Amino acid sequence: MTVRNLDYLFKPRSIAIVGASRRPGSVGAVLARNLFNGGFDGPIMPVNPKHQSIEGVLSYKSIDELPVTPDLAVVCTPPKTVPEVVRQLAERGTRGVVVITAGFGEGDDDEGMELRQQALDAARPHLTRIIGPNCLGILVPGFGLNASFAHLAPPEGRIAFVTQSGAIVTSVLDWAERRGIGFSHMISLGDMADVDFGDTIDYLANDPNTKAILLYAEAITDARKFMSAARAAARMKPVIVVKSGRHAASAQAAASHTGALAGSDKVYDAAFRRAGMLRVDTLGELFAAVETLATTGTPNGDRLAILTNGGGIGVLATDALIGHEGKLATLPDHTVQALNEVLPPTWSHGNPVDIIGDAPGKRYADSLAVLADSDAADAILVLNCPTAVSDSMDAAEAVIAEQSRQQSQPGRRDRQPKLLTCWVGEHTAQNARRRFSEADIPSYTTPEGAVRAFMHMVAYRRNQEQLLETPPSVPELFTPDYETANRLVEQAAAENREILSEPEAKQLLAAFGVEVVATEVAESPEAAADAAERLGYPAAIKILSKDITHKSDVGGVALDLEDHDAVYRAAEAMRRRVAETYPDADLQGFSVQPMVKRAGAWELIAGFTEDAQFGPVVLFGQGGTAVEVIKDQSLALPPLNMKLANDMIERTRVYDQLQGYRDRRPADLDAVALTLTRIAQIAADISRVKELDINPLLASADGVVALDARVRIGENGTGTRRLAIRPYPRQLEKTVVADDGAEYLLRPIVPEDEPALHRAFAHLTPEQIRLRFFAPMKQMSHMAAARFTQIDYNREMALIITDADKVPGEAEMYGAVHIHADPDDEKAEYSIIVRHDLTRQGLGRLLMEHVIDYARDRGIGEIEGDVLRENQPMLALCSQLGFEQHTDAEDRDIVRVSLPL
Repeated sequence: MTVRNLDYLFKPRSIAIVGASRRPGSVGAVLARNLFNGGFDGPIMPVNPKHQSIEGVLSYKSIDELPVTPDLAVVCTPPKTVPEVVRQLAERGTRGVVVITAGFGEGDDDEGMELRQQALDAARPHLTRIIGPNCLGILVPGFGLNASFAHLAPPEGRIAFVTQSGAIVTSVLDWAERRGIGFSHMISLGDMADVDFGDTIDYLANDPNTKAILLYAEAITDARKFMSAARAAARMKPVIVVKSGRHAASAQAAASHTGALAGSDKVYDAAFRRAGMLRVDTLGELFAAVETLATTGTPNGDRLAILTNGGGIGVLATDALIGHEGKLATLPDHTVQALNEVLPPTWSHGNPVDIIGDAPGKRYADSLAVLADSDAADAILVLNCPTAVSDSMDAAEAVIAEQSRQQSQPGRRDRQPKLLTCWVGEHTAQNARRRFSEADIPSYTTPEGAVRAFMHMVAYRRNQEQLLETPPSVPELFTPDYETANRLVEQAAAENREILSEPEAKQLLAAFGVEVVATEVAESPEAAADAAERLGYPAAIKILSKDITHKSDVGGVALDLEDHDAVYRAAEAMRRRVAETYPDADLQGFSVQPMVKRAGAWELIAGFTEDAQFGPVVLFGQGGTAVEVIKDQSLALPPLNMKLANDMIERTRVYDQLQGYRDRRPADLDAVALTLTRIAQIAADISRVKELDINPLLASADGVVALDARVRIGENGTGTRRLAIRPYPRQLEKTVVADDGAEYLLRPIVPEDEPALHRAFAHLTPEQIRLRFFAPMKQMSHMAAARFTQIDYNREMALIITDADKVPGEAEMYGAVHIHADPDDEKAEYSIIVRHDLTRQGLGRLLMEHVIDYARDRGIGEIEGDVLRENQPMLALCSQLGFEQHTDAEDRDIVRVSLPL
């Protein structure tokens, strides 16, 4: 379940407090006081057999005695009573329960876990939703709902705050009270037995009173539900998260470098980035970030100009910017010249723009005007430190006035650099910060805090762009050799082997199109020398043993062997070392391969491992034997396209080297990115593979080649369900035949199809556009096209009819059908379009039949859609397919069609 019945929790018409009390200081007494004094406009019914009344209101001895079935019940009775309380409430018809009580398996207590399951079993047959247990409760100030034992009641606002920790709620309330911050919702999820982050994000994303969603997370439970909800919400409003446990000492021994490097917290980083969320480090940063985004929005780039009356604080800001890997804007000559005309000769003549300590307000305004008119910066940070020869309030008012003047100019607001301010100090700076707040200009107490806020804006913009950016087409059509790949892993599993041999690992990679170096297996030193003769010199040999994880640790790798005798001697020496060092190890033989010599090549690492929360996660970085010391890597969740793969590469330090320098040619980055997409495809398609490691992956201007590979297998997983993001559903690809006999490929849409979508739109007639979109449109925007092509296969599906022999982006799109399901799969809304020059060929019916079959297999309850009454061909097709038709109550020109499944 996701959003089903959550309205009963957050917008109830009646409430019961089971366990309400009159005992001073008890949770039941605080709950009752908060509920009765919150302004809720509906019946509130205390349940406690020991009291006649609570807070002056009649109390009821049992749930059966309640005169009204409560929409919401808040429960604070002892743990052993809760399952029965939930059962009585659910059977009575209550659809929302908040369980305040603790003692339901915290710390893996078996008895508590059993009580927790009993409560869930009592609720689920009736679709009753539970928040908690072990939570502080929920607050919806605009609805007068304070179903919590919080010590303060916040004012109504536009921010929703969701947390696992009740203590964090009270801390945030204290923090927000002094700053006058209001909330649309404050939700303490506690142990998340039922309602979790994914559910609440889905609900709040569609709440018109919530403009930003803030999260304090300790762990994510259902990763796929969370990712789907977060990706959908982040397209509509800022979603900002603090994740605790960043430095938890949870690293465990792994069978590969990839497994050792991919720490859990780094995986959370990758997940938040992929979802378009912004991660910050502290609660203070959480609210500063939402304030900055709400008042300023996001900059168009990452270049910062610093305007200051003090050189020292300008340097502090610059240091902070460089420390956060930010970019200091370079001032062009014309901007420097314009500043020369308004500043004294002693100004810094560069960025930071130091306008000297005696700067009056006019100097601030003139300098700000020059910087704002320049295209050099995407944001401007204005700093002020108090001096005896200048007025800080005069400077603040001048900055506010100049900002207002710029925004009043037609068309200026979108291209104007974002403005941030920092008036350093306490006594003299307070009034300036108040004035900035009144003018909706973000202000910070320290230069470091201001720079951190700017970098949050930059990170948020990048994450948002990633959600909507069109990836380049893959270089070629490629279908993996699934038969070979599955045979390799199943054979190893049948032999009770957890690790594939190096040659087997390379065969697996080759089956997915990853270039590998030719490798032979030799059982003895003599056979190794003979294999080297066949493969060519210089040669490399490595030991083969399932008992030895890292070959180089025991001298099990020999390189640059020039002849038959050198290979034999190296192999014999390895055999002796293994026998002496690991006498119990099973030495199966040696792998032999030619040395790959590529001038100017880099050693990289690429692979994936499985994370406990998010499933497979792909890793890329600088490789070699010192990979764990260098620790230069980036992570991403599969599936990957070329854009996401290139983003991974760019987030590493080695990326700067890969672009080439001096006489070293740039590496073929497209080949590296393509390799990452294919590694991600192995992670998605072969569920037995738990860990894959290519180290080194040799990259040069001539391409990439995997020199060494390691693969660990395990039990068959739950198919693609183990991935946090549902991968491309290849099984839906089918060849279809139009009425004229022409053959096409019917397949799900992919992000790379956006260019084809724009071309298809150009083939539509104005009448087709009006009937499909209910309004005239001359062209489809990138935003609209991205939303149609970059879909979450977990919630929606778009099937297109296209060419079978061309890669996405180059193939044409002849027709498309799209359905978008609600989070509970109760209903899905459809839309369909066929190119004008291919109508009357039965393509529309083909699309509808296939999407109906998909929805039925998916378990969607009903397909529905709106059709203009004049669109008789569509209405006729719906009639043939069994859709019911009803006139829209608010617009008689629209027919509502629906097909129960």
